[in-house]
Amino acid sequence: MIIAYLRVSTGKQFLSNQQEEIRRYAENKKWVIDRWVTEVASGSRKGSERKLGGLLRQMKLGDTLIVTEVSRLSRTLTDIMGIMGLCLEKGINLYTTKEGYSFDNSINSKVLCFAFGLVAEIERNLISLRTREALALRKAEGIALGRKTGSYTKRNILVGNVASIVRMLKQDKSVADICRHYHVSRDTFAKFKKEHSEVQKALEAKEQRRKGRANVK
Repeated sequence: MIIAYLRVSTGKQFLSNQQEEIRRYAENKKWVIDRWVTEVASGSRKGSERKLGGLLRQMKLGDTLIVTEVSRLSRTLTDIMGIMGLCLEKGINLYTTKEGYSFDNSINSKVLCFAFGLVAEIERNLISLRTREALALRKAEGIALGRKTGSYTKRNILVGNVASIVRMLKQDKSVADICRHYHVSRDTFAKFKKEHSEVQKALEAKEQRRKGRANVK
């Protein structure tokens, strides 16, 4: 079984970007994704405490797990090592699309697991340190911190998920379903669809299908 795992830290981030990348990766290898598992959870939480933990417990020898990058598994070295170790122990093949890494039961993979996990942890700490230093410098220069009012709108959530929204409409999901899924109002969706012809066309096609079914009845 081939399983794709997607994770974001907050509902304001976009799962669709990961989904599209994994889909292209699988198509290039002529693989068929048997199951998609999505999760909104902080990577600082242990994998065993997230949906990922249950997924790994269900997977069997020869199964394949695909993620966009190792950081989707976790943001801590010890947890990354634990997850990779469990995959190696159970004979689960692990692939990352961005880095192009393949993890199996070979010695090279075991060494790579350790090295990659260590690098990921160091990089995370460096990013955190650089962020703190940059914020301290801005504060010292008297620059106001925080996001400017109006720099983020809920319409951005829809804009970042156009492809997923079109697919949902093709699956006959209602506008209300989509609004609930992305936590936006119908007014926001109405403004958004006017700016994206592909969404408008998908809505029109959905309406035609509805009328067709009504005529059949």
